[in-house]
Amino acid sequence: MAVTARVDEVHRVISTAVDGAFYRAVNPDLAESGLDPIRHYVMSGWREGRDPAPWFSTRAYVEAYPEVVKAGWNPLHHYLTLGRREGREIVRSVLADDYLLRRARRGQEPAWDFESLTADGQAADAVADEAAQRHRERGLAATEFDAAFYLDASPDVAKTGVDPLDHFLASGWREGRDPNAGFSVKDYLESYPDIAAADINPFVHFLSAGRAEGRTGRTELGFRYEIIKRLVPVETRVKAVARASARVKLATAASLAKALAGARTGLSDLHITFSHDDYTTNTGGVQLCLQREGARIAALGRDHLHLYPAKPWPVVRVRGEPGHLGVLLNGEAVGVFAPKAIVGALGKAAGAVKAGERSFAIHSLLGHSAGETVDILAAAGLKAGYFWLHDFASLCAGYHLLRNDVEDCSAPPPESAACGICVYGPWRARHVAEHERLFERLSLTVVSPARTTLDLWQARSAYRTAGETILPHARLVERGPAPATAGDRPLRIAYAGMPAAHKGWEIFRGLAARHAGDPRYHFIHLGGRTVPGLPLEFHKVTVTDDRPRAMQEAIERHELDAVLIWPLCRETFSFLAYETVAGGAAVIAGPDSGNVAAFVEETGHGLILANEDALAAALESGGLAGLARAARKPQLYDLEFSALTVDLLEGRA
Repeated sequence: MAVTARVDEVHRVISTAVDGAFYRAVNPDLAESGLDPIRHYVMSGWREGRDPAPWFSTRAYVEAYPEVVKAGWNPLHHYLTLGRREGREIVRSVLADDYLLRRARRGQEPAWDFESLTADGQAADAVADEAAQRHRERGLAATEFDAAFYLDASPDVAKTGVDPLDHFLASGWREGRDPNAGFSVKDYLESYPDIAAADINPFVHFLSAGRAEGRTGRTELGFRYEIIKRLVPVETRVKAVARASARVKLATAASLAKALAGARTGLSDLHITFSHDDYTTNTGGVQLCLQREGARIAALGRDHLHLYPAKPWPVVRVRGEPGHLGVLLNGEAVGVFAPKAIVGALGKAAGAVKAGERSFAIHSLLGHSAGETVDILAAAGLKAGYFWLHDFASLCAGYHLLRNDVEDCSAPPPESAACGICVYGPWRARHVAEHERLFERLSLTVVSPARTTLDLWQARSAYRTAGETILPHARLVERGPAPATAGDRPLRIAYAGMPAAHKGWEIFRGLAARHAGDPRYHFIHLGGRTVPGLPLEFHKVTVTDDRPRAMQEAIERHELDAVLIWPLCRETFSFLAYETVAGGAAVIAGPDSGNVAAFVEETGHGLILANEDALAAALESGGLAGLARAARKPQLYDLEFSALTVDLLEGRA
């Protein structure tokens, strides 16, 4: 993102420095236009290399300091606000001498003293006052500005090499960027509209006067309040993705036919899968499952056709909504096609060869329509297959079963008051209807990764199935005791994974902040990225198909005592629970965490606490001390992963 200030801010700063008479005189193409010279220079003149005053050459400044323009600055604005203080040099306009000579012939004095770079006394004072004020604001902000936090939260700024404090003061605060972990620009402006109306830098105001007036730098109403405040109506999301889907460029039907004809077995031995995205370019639990399933299909020498919505949908589609599908054949991208084109090409290719082993698995219907899915499978001669419970999208559009993304609802009756106050309530009927069509027209065996998941699904659904079965995604294989650790060290508690609220990040974050400096605890985050400015130790860990045990190995390497797995939603499986125990750590979970709680109850590898208050109380009292490695003397395990649908096809479930 470019380092730019608002147009009105730039106009205000440079208005005392632009020489309007000079600008008109040296730009005769503008002389009769009636355009305001200051506004013209702000909007386009500087980009055209025009000079604002005899003493300032735009081209020379840009050539001397290219990083200024690269970061989006108006050259004159940069010089007046920052450049002069930094000692940057300027060059006179090449048109200055001619302009001065013409003024002298008319008996007019120069508008500017080139030695001091000031206009008349009033203009000079204005420029000086502006610079002094900027200098004072910078000095005040610097006392509590956290540069590391700012750059971690704004990698686009870090790439420019611009001083982070300068960026924040010039434009960052207008973009809603926070100066440190304890101050929210957005909260301050929303809480104090007088400051917003006055167009004052909120952080500078807070430091200079707001704190003394009793104003707060951050609204502390809890993360659930923030989630609800930011909720976007599902209808808005659907309209946005529908528009984006309609603009997707489609590959030709001929290219699809050619790719299918050149398949490994010519589609004689074929496995078709459906999911919500491209599992080869996105990361997550479902994606890893598909990678393992695809790898096993390849090992068997069969073809694997994977279909996913070209643009991620938040709900299932209905027939007629623009929803083109991406196609992967044996893990390689083929292109994006209309569902009808896929039906035609697949039917022709599959019909041209004798059918061998053919199967299918629906891992997610998000972004698909039931009718189109059935048509695609029919083109391959398929009706009987498997439907996976990776989430609860078959029960509700809110596939985590979180009312308004903050509270477990466990799928109450659709006509309940609870659904009436939920953003997903109006879309629940669509999901149920589309899945009913799917189960009515296909012979589907429902596969659940855990008993607790299947029990809830059976209690809340009425779909006609061909059967139900349970197949865990992984199992623990004991490999020996974990190395001994010191009994007097702080309890090492971690959060593992991306910092997502529905996975319990905000709860962990609050505990880490509350116990910062508490010698009894050491907080660690293992994941792809973290939130800067928190009192915890961070290690980057990313689980991939090439490194499926990366998280398990990190938990073992850092000798974690416990991992907080406190999702707001009911986990259908939770790889993390297995990785935690495999690495020698204990699980800390809540009672509504789905298979996480069931796993802990079954194995005894951890602790289930009644609620968030009980969790906070356990840390305050030291009640988690029994989870220390020194006290538990845990075993280490290997993870044996399932090949998912292939295990079922080969009778290994």
